[in-house]
Amino acid sequence: MLRNKPTFRWIHWLMDEMKSKIICIRLGNIHVIAVSDPIIACKFLKDKDAIFSSRPDCMSSFLTSGGYLTTALVPMSDHWKMMRKTLATKILSQDKHKWLQDKRDREADNLLRYIYKRCHIDAAVTGGVVNVRTVVQQYSSNVIRNIMFGSRYFGKGNTDGGPGDEEIEHVDSLLTVLGHLYAFCVTDYFPWLRWITDIFDGHETIIRKAIRTARKHQDRLVDERIQEWKDGVRTKEEDLLDVFINLNNPRLTANQIKAQILELMLATFDNPANCIEWVIAEMINQPRIFDKAVQELDLVVGKQRLVQESDIPNLIYIKSCVKEGFRLHPVAPFNLPHVSSGDTVVAGYFIPKGSHVLLSRPGLGRNPDVWDDPLTFNPDRHMNHDKEVVLTDHNLQMLSFSTGRRGCPGVLWGSTMTVMLLARLLQGFIWELPPGEPYVDLKENIEDLMKANPLLALVKPRLSHHLYPTC
Repeated sequence: MLRNKPTFRWIHWLMDEMKSKIICIRLGNIHVIAVSDPIIACKFLKDKDAIFSSRPDCMSSFLTSGGYLTTALVPMSDHWKMMRKTLATKILSQDKHKWLQDKRDREADNLLRYIYKRCHIDAAVTGGVVNVRTVVQQYSSNVIRNIMFGSRYFGKGNTDGGPGDEEIEHVDSLLTVLGHLYAFCVTDYFPWLRWITDIFDGHETIIRKAIRTARKHQDRLVDERIQEWKDGVRTKEEDLLDVFINLNNPRLTANQIKAQILELMLATFDNPANCIEWVIAEMINQPRIFDKAVQELDLVVGKQRLVQESDIPNLIYIKSCVKEGFRLHPVAPFNLPHVSSGDTVVAGYFIPKGSHVLLSRPGLGRNPDVWDDPLTFNPDRHMNHDKEVVLTDHNLQMLSFSTGRRGCPGVLWGSTMTVMLLARLLQGFIWELPPGEPYVDLKENIEDLMKANPLLALVKPRLSHHLYPTC
């Protein structure tokens, strides 16, 4: 592990060298099992789901969840069952999704306003170079802050409508936490080394600092809101924080609310942003796909109004582009690890109790036995005119929101955010290469699966000026 950083690339290299879709690596006393075959993956997450529904007990998940006070990161327990049901029925339900639509709509409008202001306008040229990564991360983090706290800013924001220092620091801290969560820290497999952990990688120090930074912006809002309800200053629920505070069965403590909000922030903002940056990059390199997506928007929505969430069911090709982004450019190398609660046999392999099972997102999504020309961005492969295009794949031929007991309960939220983000970007603007650039470089970062360099694009408005929100 120490010689072969990052560990996830080493594991994938071993699978390629061994020409195997399932391998077992012994790290300390733990068997780490990596899988890139959808049939075998289904046997873990569907056929034997009850046995593999726990999470590992490790330093990064313990710290991030506030001592296992949350849901997604918590090992199998009565607390997990209670929180899972609470999120599904009272927080991430379809009713709550509809209730909070106006907040998502405001952020979709703010997205257009922010980009429109960046477009350089003079007598000869309309357009400007935009950092796409900044734009998509801003949208995703704004949405979750707005639906959680009722505001897109922790502070005053920037005068141009973009993120302020507080929001930039908050997003950077979340990205740091995500980069170190379940990230093969040596001391998770050799606990007796924890007291000298910084000698190896400084993992614990880094993640503790990032969690403190993220929570210093969030936790004060929770404390202030709880006091407002106690004092009778607030009497009407207006966002998810109000909902959390007023839950009765179960009644959550302040610490539970704070920890769960951090987990929801981590789970929400990076997947849509990463996917759409990659999709825009791929589409700039393939203008045919770009034109086809824009033609669908013009046919379904037209150019006299802005695309809305109600249009999503009819945006078949747009959703196919998003699904192809999830397939080819997943946000993380593996899903969150599953732990076996007992000895069992899967696909003929003996799996010892306590094994960590990792499904490879790129291994499944880029599997040449499943996908034709798997490294080519081709949304047409998902087009099925007899059925609705959905962004999940319960057959695990790709991994976007997972499946089974530990599947993401926020599929509706994540799907809606991602499709709306792409639809607004494509409807509102023309995206081209900056002057002098022959093509978009599609190299991945070594340390993760993000694009190696943020996407810079020349952006021009394509709608009538009166359609762009101004306030």
